[in-house]
Amino acid sequence: MAMARRKLADTGAGTMDQQEWVAAAGRGGPGGHWSSRPEGGGWFAIWLIRFIGLHFGRTVARSILYPITLYFYFRRGPERRAARDYFQRLDGRPGSAWQVLRLIHAFAATILDRVFLLARGADDFAITTHGVEALQQRLDAGRGVLLVGAHIGSFDVLRVLAAQRTQTRLKFVMDKGKTPAINTLLEALAPELADCVVDTARGGTEVVLALSETVREGGMIALLGDRGRPHEAMREVPFLGARAAFPAAPWLIASLLKVPVVLCLGLYRGGNRYDLVFETLAEQVHLPRAGRGPALDACIARYAGRLEQHLHAAPYNWFNFYDFWLPQAVADAGAEAHGAAPALDDRLRQAHAA
Repeated sequence: MAMARRKLADTGAGTMDQQEWVAAAGRGGPGGHWSSRPEGGGWFAIWLIRFIGLHFGRTVARSILYPITLYFYFRRGPERRAARDYFQRLDGRPGSAWQVLRLIHAFAATILDRVFLLARGADDFAITTHGVEALQQRLDAGRGVLLVGAHIGSFDVLRVLAAQRTQTRLKFVMDKGKTPAINTLLEALAPELADCVVDTARGGTEVVLALSETVREGGMIALLGDRGRPHEAMREVPFLGARAAFPAAPWLIASLLKVPVVLCLGLYRGGNRYDLVFETLAEQVHLPRAGRGPALDACIARYAGRLEQHLHAAPYNWFNFYDFWLPQAVADAGAEAHGAAPALDDRLRQAHAA
């Protein structure tokens, strides 16, 4: 059992990092992996912005985002090139300097807004919800729900729903060790945040048991489904005109827990405006042993297709500042996925039964 637990932890099941600082997730060069990039900004810069924001207000703090944007534009070449490539795939033309600057600024703005969302709530924001009625009905019926987001917009806007449903548990699945500075900052602003996080460093068995308990109580599990960690099972699907690798873990977890899967995106619309979108992706995920690969591909393709549609409507929300379509990464991940998915599913079931 100890060996099974170690293997499950190594798969990174559901470990889509939620906390990222400005442009910190870019690869350092060809063949690199997004997870190898250090946390951007540093402790001092992150806490300085927090101090300015809380003591001088959001307007003053937002004025500082302009030099921050310029700094990262000129100093972070891989992120700049990745952003240009994203716009090339989105509309057929390489991103202009203005588009890339606007994208970095939007990312910085959403990170700043996290400070205010946690410290003061959503009263100062104009947040429009879409599709929340169907989600509320599932929760009212006592059904657990798996919310799958992406590094698109702000996942923290989801806390608005959590504040409206204090009786419903919300658990975020994340790797706290990836970005310690921003995590420490956010927990200092909202100490109760620590109780809402399932830290994947706890080990595979503990993570699965924590998620199972949340589902049994009719709660919500939230994770990001667009990035995989090294050696994690991945599947290739079409995305913005080319094939890209997405992790299989969210869909394996959904199949195990037998819960509906709902897309959740907090799209940034500029200023203090956000659209919080909920869309049902699957009432239940069925992954039969025979034909497991095609079933996974169908689930992930539907997810990727919806991300693509939302990016066309809100292009300045793509916050994966690395080569998402890197051929070597796709090849390596794809080779492992064909044999890893059934084994991962078995280990998840072992942990679930433990």
